[in-house]
Amino acid sequence: MKTKRRIVRIKNVVKPIAEPVINTIRDLAESGRLSGILLLVATAVAMIWANSSQGAAFLGFWKQKVGFPPLDKTISHWVNDGLMAVFFFFVGLEIKREFLVGELSDWRQAVLPVVAALGGAIVPAAIYLAFNADTIAADGWAIPTATDIAFSLGMLSLLGKRVPFALKVLLTAIAVIDDLIAVLVIALFYTHEIHSDMLLGAAATLAVLLALNYFKVLRFVFYLIPGLLLWFFVLKSGVHATIAGVLLAMTIPLSQLGKIEHALYKPVNYLIMPIFALANTGIVLAGDVSALLTLPLSLGIVAGLFLGKPLGIVLFSWGVVKSGMAKLPTGLKWRHIFGLGFTAGIGFTMSIFIASLSFPDAVQQSSAKLAIMVGTVLSGIVGLLWLVKVKKTMARNP
Repeated sequence: MKTKRRIVRIKNVVKPIAEPVINTIRDLAESGRLSGILLLVATAVAMIWANSSQGAAFLGFWKQKVGFPPLDKTISHWVNDGLMAVFFFFVGLEIKREFLVGELSDWRQAVLPVVAALGGAIVPAAIYLAFNADTIAADGWAIPTATDIAFSLGMLSLLGKRVPFALKVLLTAIAVIDDLIAVLVIALFYTHEIHSDMLLGAAATLAVLLALNYFKVLRFVFYLIPGLLLWFFVLKSGVHATIAGVLLAMTIPLSQLGKIEHALYKPVNYLIMPIFALANTGIVLAGDVSALLTLPLSLGIVAGLFLGKPLGIVLFSWGVVKSGMAKLPTGLKWRHIFGLGFTAGIGFTMSIFIASLSFPDAVQQSSAKLAIMVGTVLSGIVGLLWLVKVKKTMARNP
């Protein structure tokens, strides 16, 4: 009896402590902020671990080979070619849904985010090349063109109702187009050697998947095995394996998109993306960090994300609105669009992924990833402060 009473007392003490923690985590998850926090935590862990006395063991872990021929790859490759294919599948589902039934399904609504996203890719790339044209770092031109959809929306959610809902919708649409641009860039510019036999195998498998869609086969299990085969063929074709995830997503029936997205949301945001951050942000800060950040490569990335994104989005949006082809969503002012532009400079996941494709050299990769973090942090902080100021200004002068 005494033991039972002691257990009851412990439960009564633990419960009031545990409930607020659980509620806080639930609130963070529902608002979309938890995924961003996990990314930051994973990044901090990777950097601290890489620069500790166990740094060599930590970095060596990701270089260990796992599997069997022809799929004997390092753990890092399994993360970037395997787990990230699932991430790109999830991105592909979002792109397809937005174009079929979402904000991008009506061309009149789609014009503004499409043009804004193009500006948010072209101007950062141009700024990067202004620093790095005709150098060995020129291949990294696409790094500052990307927006991290989960991270950027998570940052906006920090402001709650102080940000108009229309701004979140517009940022989502721009980020979806941005992801599509990134997918095309990876497929077109980061494919170095094509194996035609494997490409034909991928095309045949894709035809089977399209046939399943055409004959209205709804159960996802029938898409899964051909999807894995598609991934294998694309991996061996020379095209980056993650493209298979997007191609598979394009074949999924519309009626199943929501269910699969819902099923993948937590694994992608709370497992795959943090693991990706752990595997790719273990930057060894040896020597002069300021020297790394003042390299033309680093300056191009920071300037591209922090300056290029808002300039590109605002200028291209202004042009298409002034031409009469589009109009700003109800309740939004140009000052909102400028704040959105800064927030879109949060590149992180996609930018780091492109950096890993751009540079085989470890020093270049470290410089690029460090610059991405700096550009992302600057963009996020300035974007939030700007939008808070906009809210206060509009409250005084509506």
